[in-house]
Amino acid sequence: MTYIIKKLLILLVTLFLISIVTFAAFHIIPGDPALLVLGTEATDEQIQRLHEQLGIDKPLQEQYTSWISGLFHGDMGISIKYQKSVAELLKGRLSITLAMGLMSIILILICGITIGIYSAKKDDRPILNFITMLGISVPNFYLSIIMIWLFGLVLHIFTPGKYISFKENPIQFFRYMIFPVCTISIPEISILVKYVRTAVLNESRNGYVRTARSKGNTESAILYKHILKNAIVAVIPLIGMIAGSVFSGSIIVEQIFGISGIGRLLISSVTSRDFPLTQTLVLYIAAIVVTINFFVDIIVQIIDPRIRIKS
Repeated sequence: MTYIIKKLLILLVTLFLISIVTFAAFHIIPGDPALLVLGTEATDEQIQRLHEQLGIDKPLQEQYTSWISGLFHGDMGISIKYQKSVAELLKGRLSITLAMGLMSIILILICGITIGIYSAKKDDRPILNFITMLGISVPNFYLSIIMIWLFGLVLHIFTPGKYISFKENPIQFFRYMIFPVCTISIPEISILVKYVRTAVLNESRNGYVRTARSKGNTESAILYKHILKNAIVAVIPLIGMIAGSVFSGSIIVEQIFGISGIGRLLISSVTSRDFPLTQTLVLYIAAIVVTINFFVDIIVQIIDPRIRIKS
């Protein structure tokens, strides 16, 4: 219980520090967001009036306190660019990004662990190493272009840029989403494959494996009952890093595939200095990543008794 409380406090402190850094960054960068709304021909009176409406005429400490207290009450502020509440803009977009992220993580775990185990069993297959290195090396934006060109323009499996929502047509939704999901997943699958392979090979060299083999256990029994049980402990922390990569990678992928998730909204808000919207989106992504890492730490502690003893 002490370990969980300690990790929970670290989670809260991390989110607090991220909120401060995010808030400060958009107020330190030169430029007046009011000019983006009113234009360069705006008078000083118009600019001052908009400053008062946005609340950016107040001291930074008061602005930060107002923003944080508003978040606790469900008030995320008003978007400068869209002149709508941030909560209204996020409605519907969060579910799209979460669905794409969840689908990506499931695909990464299934393929990464399965191929990683197979790669460890077939240690003399250089083609697997080549494919995983290629998957790691190809950036998301380039992989997105290849996916759109091959499956959209050449094979005509989907129409590039024509996103269909789940409510409109669930089948077409999954048919369209599988390509951005694969784009996000392929580099992470390659990383997980190499990590699983290395962990399995390292565990297979330990003494308990020779002991299990001397007792007449089959290679499959040794792998699935002994080696994987220990190797998975080293793999689980990687899931938190993968989650961060998935949600950061989705920002670019959503923009290229024309998906109306929070990724496109974040890019739009940053370029227009829409700090109320940007602050909320950054804090949201950070909260997901930090929360996943929190649960990863707890799961690792439950699986491996040695961590409980050290803690």
